[in-house]
Amino acid sequence: MELFSFLFSSPIGLLLSTLIIIGILKFVALIHHEYFYWRDKGVPYLPDSLRSLVMSWKAFLRRLSIVDQSLFLYNYFPAAKYLGMMQFATPVVFLRDPELIKDVLVKDFEIFHDHRSFVDESLDPLFSKNIFSLRGDRWREMRNTLSPSFTASKMKSMFDLVSKCSREFVNYLVDHPELYNAIETKQIFRRYTTDVIATTAFGISVNSMKDQDNEFYMRGIEMTKAFSGFLNMFKFMFMRVFPRFAKLLGMTGFGSTSTAEFFKRIVGETIKIRDEQGFVRPDMIHLLMQARDKQNGPSVHKMTLDDIVSQAFIFFFAGFETSSTLMCFVAHELAVNRDIQDRLHEEVQQHVAENNEISYESLSKMTYMDMVINETLRKYPPMTFTDRLCIKNYELPPSQPGCKSVIVESGSVMLISVYALHRDPKYFPDPDKFDPERFSEENKDNIVPYTYLPFGHGPRKCIGNRFALMETKILIAYLLQKFILKTTEKTVEPVVYDKREFSLTPEGGFWIGLEKRET
Repeated sequence: MELFSFLFSSPIGLLLSTLIIIGILKFVALIHHEYFYWRDKGVPYLPDSLRSLVMSWKAFLRRLSIVDQSLFLYNYFPAAKYLGMMQFATPVVFLRDPELIKDVLVKDFEIFHDHRSFVDESLDPLFSKNIFSLRGDRWREMRNTLSPSFTASKMKSMFDLVSKCSREFVNYLVDHPELYNAIETKQIFRRYTTDVIATTAFGISVNSMKDQDNEFYMRGIEMTKAFSGFLNMFKFMFMRVFPRFAKLLGMTGFGSTSTAEFFKRIVGETIKIRDEQGFVRPDMIHLLMQARDKQNGPSVHKMTLDDIVSQAFIFFFAGFETSSTLMCFVAHELAVNRDIQDRLHEEVQQHVAENNEISYESLSKMTYMDMVINETLRKYPPMTFTDRLCIKNYELPPSQPGCKSVIVESGSVMLISVYALHRDPKYFPDPDKFDPERFSEENKDNIVPYTYLPFGHGPRKCIGNRFALMETKILIAYLLQKFILKTTEKTVEPVVYDKREFSLTPEGGFWIGLEKRET
């Protein structure tokens, strides 16, 4: 009674009670918005709001793998073209229909040309200014600037640099037979991708197998830890919901402030030397320097050092993590499927020169290599999801018979589960089987368009996909020349995904054995 009297008789009590009532009403309004938004629009949605909420938090808390959540959502309404859901009060359209996916990624790209943002630019310019995060005209300018770095002719010009890294990597393994019994491939392939990116993007030679604790590699490890663990995921959510408060606390998204300073220092020093000495190297930094020096009109953004550093950073991060993961799964499947490995080894041997060197031309002729890599990307896509932000109201057709068309409001997110599409037996029969023949000349045209999206599609397709494929193929070719890949007691097959990891990772890691080939 005394508390009741205090709340409704004193000025302070009245203020406090008013704030409590307003808070309760806002909470109720939020809950209503969360769980009645799509129902009121007549869109299929998860009717069990409690179950939906529990699943979202289980995934967030790493009690449920992102793969299991993806498949659950995809298969909940098997006849629907799309379904509605909410993510932290943001309306999300979960797309299932290939034709609608085509509309969003290509046909109506002008309405869906941006990704949603995860980190405010003022909190982490290193990430927010890169080509993946940029929006609108700034994205178009940067895409036009970077595109020449990834043409077929540029891949050919960088081939020798990547090939050198591959040979040094494989030769290190040849000289260290103590590693053969059981080797954790994620660790060593990250070292290889570190060396490749250091030389092709930064113009710096690094040998991470010999120099185990070099700063490039250690910074890469630090960045990947930003996606692991509950505390880091909570930090990302906090930064997204309370950007101003996060800035006051000095929070950053990817690694520490020293990581950002490291990349800024490396790029800054490289640019300074090239400016002073007139040194030209056909790499990404050179193209960004050219864009910086162009006398563009007043409406075009002037390239800054932060812009250049941000592009170099995302190239490093993508190569360090996603490319190395692709290599791990290729090696895993070759170890598990010895017949496929033997056939691929035969193809490699057919196309090597007399000195056992692999040229750009010979690599491009390895058709079975392409089939193996493509099937690996199907079974283990680098990004389990891709998204697009709706920038103005957009009409979707009825999701399923009995439904009506719906207006998706500006600010909504269109979500595509690449992993679930790749595992849909309607598009890929026996989806858990590793079968490179899906991508043979006879069969690849049978794949339904927009059901195979390892690098996305449309104008925002991954700009570095050619490079990732080239560095992976070179490594696998040289590795198979010297070694037979074998399973070990630690090899996880069938793969069980680690719930704590953001990217696809087997529980316990990627383990294979090596057996030196007789020459």
